[in-house]
Amino acid sequence: MSFESKEYCLADMCDDVSYGYTASADEKCIGPKFLRITDIQGGVCNWSTVPYCYIDTKNKNKYKLASGDIVIARTGNSTGENYIIQDDVDSVFASYLIRYRIDKKIADPYFVWLNLRTDKWWRFVNGAKTGSAQAGANAKVLGSYTLSLPSLAIQLGISELFKTINKKILGNEKLNQTLEQMAQALFKSWFVDFEPVKAKMAVLEAGGSQEDATLAAMTAISGKDADALLVFECEHPEKYAELKATAELFPSAIQESELGNIPEGWNIGKFGDILEFNPKRVLKKGNVASYLDMKNVPVVGHSAQEIIDREFNSGSKFINGDTLLARITPCLENGKTAYVDFLPSDEIVGWGSTEFIVMRSKKNLPLSLSYFFARLDSFRTIAIQSMQGTSGRQRADASVLEQHVWAVPPNEVLQKFGTFSDLILDGNRSRSTENKSLAQLRDTLLPKLLSGEITLPEAEQAVSEVENV
Repeated sequence: MSFESKEYCLADMCDDVSYGYTASADEKCIGPKFLRITDIQGGVCNWSTVPYCYIDTKNKNKYKLASGDIVIARTGNSTGENYIIQDDVDSVFASYLIRYRIDKKIADPYFVWLNLRTDKWWRFVNGAKTGSAQAGANAKVLGSYTLSLPSLAIQLGISELFKTINKKILGNEKLNQTLEQMAQALFKSWFVDFEPVKAKMAVLEAGGSQEDATLAAMTAISGKDADALLVFECEHPEKYAELKATAELFPSAIQESELGNIPEGWNIGKFGDILEFNPKRVLKKGNVASYLDMKNVPVVGHSAQEIIDREFNSGSKFINGDTLLARITPCLENGKTAYVDFLPSDEIVGWGSTEFIVMRSKKNLPLSLSYFFARLDSFRTIAIQSMQGTSGRQRADASVLEQHVWAVPPNEVLQKFGTFSDLILDGNRSRSTENKSLAQLRDTLLPKLLSGEITLPEAEQAVSEVENV
């Protein structure tokens, strides 16, 4: 079913089309946020990483970004990449971006932006780019892109549907990031900084009782103060008892060792005592199996971006529960790490880049432990320091990691953390899977809605079915 629409060029529906401001970015807060091409990859922007710039009042008013503004990259491989301003952030835009400010009497900005995320747009951009060394397109060329505008009411309805989808995806991503950061912080607190032990010691040195010391360790573990713990005990007695049992696993004293002060009763061992490096996996040459390329390994979070079926030739082999650590520069320094939970079953072997170090927990310990070791800053520093090879092609040495000495806690403590971290990664995997389904549905529905092939109620029903799975 089609709807009545009118053809417009992008520039013809704009109140203003402008090139950005030329300035140097600065990490210090010396002015507004300074949005650049590199900040808007994939149609998203993490404002927390966007730098600042100095700009006088006159130019700030000229280049200030407002809600509904669409910025489009005009040079290099990013030509055509775009982002719509929805956040209330004090910001201006850089010179390699073009701002298209939509006339809201003609079009809904979000609807226009949806059109700039379609295959039709990317085909247009690829055909419009000129130049050999640094191909690009100017404001006039990009502004000549044509799109069909139905009534404003239909535009707004379509926009709201896709805002809902994108909001759900973003919410899942933020929750995953928050929970994983919590687990990473807890890992460092327990196994690097020994905070539960230090909390107990401080209480006992001040003349407190062992019970008071346990309460202090519970505070260190949970982040709840004494009053909050009292409420927690009343409202969640079973969880309170579990928290107390966890606190009691930590000693109340420190012992000297070759590594310095470590918790009493902990041993000096090696990473190889609890982690297996590059375990043997069997996958016959020529078999088709799930393949993960380095470019699809995340810098933040555990979920790999895109898995494809590919005939095995040579590369690293892995199964569910393994951790993949990039060993080559600059991927290692950038943080590329993944936890394998994407294979159809635990018996299936997948494969990927030869530049992975594969890690797995030993001794029947929770599998997610290997991932949180790989994300630990001090662990990655050891890996970086072990790198060898020619400039630009250096690789970390797994044997150095395996033999590195560290303070090994009792298995009960590792099990307790691993049980918690397994729950975190399981939940994050579920939300990541939902996001992939929503993104796939979004990208399928969008061209059909824009062409009028399906109606808005039909699209809303399809989204509802995915969310209810």
